[in-house]
Amino acid sequence: MVATANVNGIRAAFRRGMDTWIAARTPDVLLLQEVRAPQEVVEKYLDGWHVANLGSEIKGRAGVLVASRHPIAGIRRGLPVPGGGAEAHVDTGRWIEADITLPGDAGTLTAVSTYQHSGSTKPGEEATMEAKYAYLERTTTRLAELAVAPAPAVVAGDINIAHTRADIKNWKGNLNSAGFLPAERAHLDRWAELGWTDLGRAHGGDGPGPYTWWSWRGKAFDNDAGWRIDYQYANPVLAPACRKVEVDRAPSYAERWSDHAAVVAVYDL
Repeated sequence: MVATANVNGIRAAFRRGMDTWIAARTPDVLLLQEVRAPQEVVEKYLDGWHVANLGSEIKGRAGVLVASRHPIAGIRRGLPVPGGGAEAHVDTGRWIEADITLPGDAGTLTAVSTYQHSGSTKPGEEATMEAKYAYLERTTTRLAELAVAPAPAVVAGDINIAHTRADIKNWKGNLNSAGFLPAERAHLDRWAELGWTDLGRAHGGDGPGPYTWWSWRGKAFDNDAGWRIDYQYANPVLAPACRKVEVDRAPSYAERWSDHAAVVAVYDL
C-alpha cells in the first residue's frame, strides 16, 4: 500500500492526528510533500521507518520525503538542472526518488515524491508561472526516462494541477486560475502520452472528483468544493498491479490533519 499526502508541515499534521491515521491505515510506503522539516525531525515522527528526506533551501517551504517499511536501496535527490549549474532555491525540496526493496524476490519499486509549483496569475507574479512551467518541463523529461524503465515506478504528490473539469468543482470560475490553465493541463496530457496512468482517475470513475484539496477558508470542505490536484501516476510496468485507489477525505472539518487528503493505492507486487 502506497499513500501520498501534502501534510502542510509534518509537525502540524502530527499535532492534528496524522499519527492516528497512519496507525489505522498501515501503509507500506508514505510519499509526503510540504514536509518542512530536517532529517532529524522527520526521523522522530517516523520512528522505525526507512526515510529519504529532501528539504527546501527556503526555510518553512516545500520539502518532500519517501518513507518505507521496507529497506531503501538507492536515493536520488532533485531533478537534473538543464545545462548544469546550481539548483534555483525555489526549485529545491520538490523531487526525491527512492528504490525500495520489495519482499522476497519481487525486486525494487521506484517511488517518487514530488511537490510541483503552485504558481499564480496575479499581476506582478508572472515569475511564479515561469518557474512552474520550467519545472514541469524538467519533470516531463524525467518521466520519459522512468516510463521505459524495467522496474515498476510510482510518481506521486501534489501536482498543483486539476487535469479536467471532472477534477475541480468550480471549473467555470477558475478558467483563468493557476492550476487549471490549458498550458498546465497539457503537461498531464503529455504524461499520459508517455505511458503513465493516472491511477486516481483510472480507479475512481469519470467523476466529478473525488477531490483531494479544499481551502481551509469558508465552507469549501463542507460543500465539497474541492480540487483533485494530488495524484499517483504509475509507469506501464506498475499500472497493471494496482488493485484500488481511495481518497481518505476526513470525516469532518475538525478531523482534518491537512488541507489535502491522502491518496492511497493498493498494489499487488
